[in-house]
Amino acid sequence: MTETLFTGISQLVTPAPGPQRGAAMRELTVVENAALLVRDGQIAWVGPVREAPSRSDKHDLGGVAVVPGLIDPHTHAVWAGNRLADFEARVAGVPYETILAAGGGIRSSIAATAAATVDQLVALARPRLVALRQSGATTIEVKSGYGMDFDAEVRMLRAVQVLSREFDLSPTLLIHVPPTENREDYVRGVCDTLIPQVAAESLAIAVDVFCEAEAFSVEETRQIFVAAQAHGLKVKLHADQFHAIGGTELACQMNALSVDHLEASGPAQIAALAASSTVATILPGVTLHLGLLAAPGRALIDAGAAVALGTDLNPGSSPLFSVQMALALAVRLNGLIPAEALTAATVNAAAALGLSDRGSLSAGMRADFLALHGPDWRELPYTLGANPVRDVFVKGVKR
Repeated sequence: MTETLFTGISQLVTPAPGPQRGAAMRELTVVENAALLVRDGQIAWVGPVREAPSRSDKHDLGGVAVVPGLIDPHTHAVWAGNRLADFEARVAGVPYETILAAGGGIRSSIAATAAATVDQLVALARPRLVALRQSGATTIEVKSGYGMDFDAEVRMLRAVQVLSREFDLSPTLLIHVPPTENREDYVRGVCDTLIPQVAAESLAIAVDVFCEAEAFSVEETRQIFVAAQAHGLKVKLHADQFHAIGGTELACQMNALSVDHLEASGPAQIAALAASSTVATILPGVTLHLGLLAAPGRALIDAGAAVALGTDLNPGSSPLFSVQMALALAVRLNGLIPAEALTAATVNAAAALGLSDRGSLSAGMRADFLALHGPDWRELPYTLGANPVRDVFVKGVKR
């Protein structure tokens, strides 16, 4: 048994364990002059340092604030190629349809990723994951979705599997872009071939679908969800990014872990999420990068939903390599107050991945936590352009 008592904590700040909904998202426990006892990678005790148990193995953090490790529940961190020409064209006013016709856009990412080997994908993704961890992410979801053909999708997931030796990753099979021909056959193949293979080889925990007017329909999404659940995989959804076509309501009916994006969500979608156990995941990096309307984070919380937030790290719509910055942007763009943003990036982000053992600095939880540079935890949502995170601890060990 290994035990370490962490002292020198000016403020220990944490939400309660488990998903927090509505007004509960702003209820944080703040312990001044705190200590944290870690035993075998789990939190054994939290409280004022004057009440701390005596331990010979102590680690003085130097009088800084401590918060739970952040959790990024939505990334596309494995890709090849780049979208720099797309970016330059888009900001110059070139329509996306013209970019696509010239060989750019998401299909350029699909072509480059499908041509890459597992080793190449691992080498490309590693520094992105390092950046996320340095920004405070102790658990990171990573999706496939840029392969389109089944072999390429599996290679992406194998790359995630390799990277899981170095990072705590939650792998997701993403059914992202429909083919231009034989669409019905493609969906059938996803259900009858790809999902069974991924489940049999334990390559993913969940299946995600992009349900949009330009992507997969509600009925196609339903078929894919049924297949995923039949093979023991959880389900998630990209929905309401551009149009609200019924995907959010379907996800809530089918007990999806989360519905992500929600920029186009209206009162019906907000009410459905508030009445369900499905987490509403907002992605402010997309709003910043593409200039979309912000997802209605404030309205979702006021309606009683459980809101999470993530980076949506990807080459096209959110080249955001910092989960801390996503938290800060959610305050500026989505109307969250700092306490709600911390909850959204910790216990609620964990719930969006089906995880209940992390995100809160409470006895029995995993000892994933951050030591900030300063004594006030509010530096985390306040800071732009610098990293307020000094040290990242996973299971009580500095990474």
